[in-house]
Amino acid sequence: MTTPVGRRERKKAATRQALADAALNLFIERGYDAVTLHEIAEAADVSTTTLLKHFPSKEALVFDEEADQEAGLVAAVRDRAPGVTIPQALCAYVKRVRIRPAGSDTPYADFLDLVRTTPALSDYAHRMWMRHQDALARAIAHSLGATPDDLRSAALARFALETSALANRADDPERAVDVAFDLLEHGWSTPAPRFGDGRD
Repeated sequence: MTTPVGRRERKKAATRQALADAALNLFIERGYDAVTLHEIAEAADVSTTTLLKHFPSKEALVFDEEADQEAGLVAAVRDRAPGVTIPQALCAYVKRVRIRPAGSDTPYADFLDLVRTTPALSDYAHRMWMRHQDALARAIAHSLGATPDDLRSAALARFALETSALANRADDPERAVDVAFDLLEHGWSTPAPRFGDGRD
């Protein structure tokens, strides 16, 4: 049975959401570095002290989905369709949540662009993303029937997560992810696929 959320908790959640929304709107409109914490607090009609009670840093205002990220990574491995390998499932997940599709123009695409073009945010996002390594490694090990400390599972988790940083530095992020996961799937000794690069 679900415990009803009290009025105090609802108010705190609403304030937190208002701050996150105000921050993201201001960052996209004016640029991350041009916006102050005081301006965000004013836009959400709270004090800067209240803002800092909800978010310990300016970067944290942009990222409020850490638990969802971890759950999504674990689910990508655990709930993949029959016949889909772990690298294939993780490749699809990384492209869906970390890469802006070519030609897309949505609020989420604006968010990804903001993170990619702001060093403080891209560094923070990468550190947060890599904190899911242990949970992902355990999910991979469980799927393989291995022990939780299986080194192969840990290595795959580490390298799978690092593909996001590789993609952010690439001219073609989606292709970078495909190439990285093909390497994880097939190994270095397998002839490299061409991925439509047009070379002979």
